[in-house]
Amino acid sequence: MNDLIVLIARALRTSLLPLLLATFVQSAVCAPGAPSSAAEGIYASAPPRLLQIRTLLADAGRQTSIGSGFLVSADGLAVTNYHVISQAALEPKTYRLEYRGADGSHGQLSLIGVDVANDLAIVQLDKRDAPFFTFDKAAMEGAMPKGERLYSMGNPLDLGFTIVEGTYNGLVEHSYNERVHFTGALNPGMSGGPAVTADGRVVGVNVATRRGGQLVSFLVPARFAEALLERVRGRAAAPSELRGEIGRQLAAWQSSLYKSFADQGFRPASLGPYRAPETSASWFNCWAQTNADATPKPRASINSTTCTSDTGLYVASDLNTGSIQINHSYVKSIDLNQFQLASLLTNLSQPRVVGGGPFRKWYTPERCHEDFVSAAVTPAHPPLRAIWCAQAYREFDGLYNVVLVAVSQDDGREALVSRLNMPAIGYEDAIALGKRFLEAVQVTR
Repeated sequence: MNDLIVLIARALRTSLLPLLLATFVQSAVCAPGAPSSAAEGIYASAPPRLLQIRTLLADAGRQTSIGSGFLVSADGLAVTNYHVISQAALEPKTYRLEYRGADGSHGQLSLIGVDVANDLAIVQLDKRDAPFFTFDKAAMEGAMPKGERLYSMGNPLDLGFTIVEGTYNGLVEHSYNERVHFTGALNPGMSGGPAVTADGRVVGVNVATRRGGQLVSFLVPARFAEALLERVRGRAAAPSELRGEIGRQLAAWQSSLYKSFADQGFRPASLGPYRAPETSASWFNCWAQTNADATPKPRASINSTTCTSDTGLYVASDLNTGSIQINHSYVKSIDLNQFQLASLLTNLSQPRVVGGGPFRKWYTPERCHEDFVSAAVTPAHPPLRAIWCAQAYREFDGLYNVVLVAVSQDDGREALVSRLNMPAIGYEDAIALGKRFLEAVQVTR
């Protein structure tokens, strides 16, 4: 500190003062958060190509949601997120779409096609020969280097068009659907906007941010947007056909998801004397918890593991589905008698089907069946009390939410409660997976 004071004092008396001031100014310009020259150049050329996309209640003419988008062809085709336009896709008689450009243009939008699995949509503008974005070749080929600077654009919180600098961190690990990890501040309203390189070429589409984190955001890889563009060009779906198309895409996605889940198989995890089935799939996150530190002191110890897949799929504002969950709880009496332990196990084994409560418009009421499953020929498989509950999707034929709960019946002092939640699954697939799950419950006592 003293050396700095001396330096400044000398600078005030000498010709070092201009140099010192220049150094301070340069440091300020290069400080974190200051806009880079690349960002300035990108943003200066972007307005004719950037869009705010609004969903309006048709009869009232008032917006119900907003998002972003960007032009990708001279004939007025633009990319956005499926979740930005989902209301218009599912209820075309109730909602309509319009755009406002960053250059002040505005007009009507028509929905051309959707990719529900990758949260993408193609819309058609009523203008032609406007500038448009192109896709980055390295991104198309999966050759983007980690650490490269990216520039995301959109209209956050309806505050006006914004550019955000961040870093490309490659594809997210432990994720079933491909997503790019982008270190940048994406906010509501930026969904569907482009994330580009320093030369303005599209690497990804803004899609989500991690709540509870800082600068942890996600992009849909641009190659999915390019593939959807090529798939729908010249073959626009009629509004009345889109709901059926969404159902077909959901069914195809879940079929592929559960095939991958089944192919990965189960691996044993130890909980007390039991061997519980956990998945070998890499796109599950597993956590453990215990009641050992609970107050007042518990009368039975409960040690649990929960594995949840990173496979959520947005269908509508009140329908997110596709997240598989496996839960095991090892319960051991401390001072409960057998009757009290049985009562506790009954509470722990409630099925809790995924789609209950206020979402009855999407699902039928659940139906449940309870029975006892005898031990297999080998003593490694304990007798089980099994509960099977299922509910059908009203709008999407052949899909069900299914939960299977199994409670071991081999000891009056301890037990294993196992649960498998299978949302948006075909019924035969659910039966096959449920059978494998029950067969994998073992005891080594």
